[in-house]
Amino acid sequence: MPLAPDHPNTRSVLDAILAAGPVMYVLLALSVFSVMLVVVYLMTIRRGAVVSSGFMATADALLRKRDHLGLLAVSNRHGEAIARVVQKVLDFTTKNPTADFQQVRDLAETEGTRVAANLNNRVTYLADIGMIAPLIGLLGTAVGIVRSFSALGADLGTARYALLSKGVSEALINTCGGLAIGIPAMIFYAFFRGRVQRLISDLESAVTHILALLSVHHGERRERAPVLLENEF
Repeated sequence: MPLAPDHPNTRSVLDAILAAGPVMYVLLALSVFSVMLVVVYLMTIRRGAVVSSGFMATADALLRKRDHLGLLAVSNRHGEAIARVVQKVLDFTTKNPTADFQQVRDLAETEGTRVAANLNNRVTYLADIGMIAPLIGLLGTAVGIVRSFSALGADLGTARYALLSKGVSEALINTCGGLAIGIPAMIFYAFFRGRVQRLISDLESAVTHILALLSVHHGERRERAPVLLENEF
């Protein structure tokens, strides 16, 4: 007895997905976008992009030598988050040498908070996809069920059952598609959220270290100022 030719399951599944209605195209676009976000976050949300040991070593050495202009030039060449914070602080201190140190501290905290908020806001896109994808899948499910009931009410003979089966299949595929995109998106969101919190903690420690070195220099300048005034009289 001749056996029926085998057809690859991948092709039949792909055909079913493509035949599941226009909502599946939206879900496919969301899946591509979520994969792109994960790849980008893996490359950008990492310690080397926020606080690098090389920059911190250079900053420590230059601050101990009181070379603020040299550190400002180094900060302008680096793209790390800590480099942007240091660049803002040094740009302010060089333009306002008589500024109170509390103003310098407030500026550093404001810039650090802005960087932290930017990191947190970036990963929320994955959470948005994780919530939106199942809802879009539910929309496709509702459309498939409507088509199934329309087929039940139509006087098409045996073709009615084929249309009913097609509507149910479309509904189930859209449900699975929405969940298949939403669940991994939420998993990666939780992963990157944890990584962001660790990086923000590292950034806070680095900013605190920079401010400690700057406060020492700022205190020495304030101590020397009365001596200079006494020598004038």
